[in-house]
Amino acid sequence: MEYRVLLVEANRLMMERLSNVVRETADFELVGRFQSAQDALAKGRVYDPNLILLDMEKEENKGMIPIFVQAFPNASILCLTNRWDANTASHMVQAGAKGYLLKPFTRLDLAETVQTFSKGSMAGKSEVLAFFSPKGKSGKTTMIANLAFSLARKSRSQVGIIDADLQFGDMAVFFNLMPKSTIVEAVRDVTFLSPLTLQPYFVPVTGQVSVLCGTKKPEFAEMVDTKQFSDLITMARELYRYLLIDLPRGFGPISIAACEASDLTYLVANLETGFEIMHMQRALEIFEDWQDFDDRVRTVFTRVPCNEDSRLRLEQQLRYDASDRYRVNDLLPNAYGLVSDAADNGRMAAELDPGSELAIQINKLADHIINRPQTRWGAS
Repeated sequence: MEYRVLLVEANRLMMERLSNVVRETADFELVGRFQSAQDALAKGRVYDPNLILLDMEKEENKGMIPIFVQAFPNASILCLTNRWDANTASHMVQAGAKGYLLKPFTRLDLAETVQTFSKGSMAGKSEVLAFFSPKGKSGKTTMIANLAFSLARKSRSQVGIIDADLQFGDMAVFFNLMPKSTIVEAVRDVTFLSPLTLQPYFVPVTGQVSVLCGTKKPEFAEMVDTKQFSDLITMARELYRYLLIDLPRGFGPISIAACEASDLTYLVANLETGFEIMHMQRALEIFEDWQDFDDRVRTVFTRVPCNEDSRLRLEQQLRYDASDRYRVNDLLPNAYGLVSDAADNGRMAAELDPGSELAIQINKLADHIINRPQTRWGAS
């Protein structure tokens, strides 16, 4: 695709620098440039641009994104900033921008950013799904991996996985990855990154599924700052339609930060250990403090029969005081043999046997996520 670019940049020296970059980038034509956003609105339509690079360093320009969207309905808007900021970024995208670039940008930056939003990323409609196990050993890593592939296939969107089980995360092993960078480096560098420059920290598994791998050694967990981790989530959700976060067991700063940032939090328990009903009850009591608890928290029990009788029996056990508070939303079967065979063949279990009970339940999970109404960050 060829892009007809309208550049709005207040600083004249920066305008000259960025103009040269646009002119030198293949498939990009600089059709007009203005120092003033008002001038661009008044005179820019004659150029019929399909891409607008809009300077956001001028305070008055920040409220003009919807006006540009209305004035140039056939153009995508990329905001230009000197530094990435989580709150500003979310406001820009919600206002109608496709994403943004850090100034000064290179030809590669420009081309890759446009390619990213053309894939459907940076579009604002993103959802974060946090997966939390009160006690661990719940099978959530297998669940997340298979769910990511199902979401990618059904939605035809980009799906990202963050392995935030900082001490004992095993997504890299699960996918047989050898990452150059991990969550440690991504969190360390996030202050200086943008979504475009964050993307290489994720390792592609397929054309639609990528993974930010966990720490290489358990002691590196202490290097992950909670505030910067939260910023990482906000930045990553501009890259992926669905962002799945594998969390460590128990409540800690990282788990709490991810759950607070999530659109859905899945509490996952494996009944084989015997005490999971009690652990699930305790976890649910904590999450009940959320006003939107019913919309944001789902319970999943693994290695159980996937039928209505099983679900009702588990709900009765959860309602230990005869109240009507907790539901069992999803069930996953015991599919250890299928998961092992899939791992040996380098495939997802749900792909290896699409007719299996595990595949059916994973696809039901994906359908619920895809079809649920958005009510939080980035909702349109």
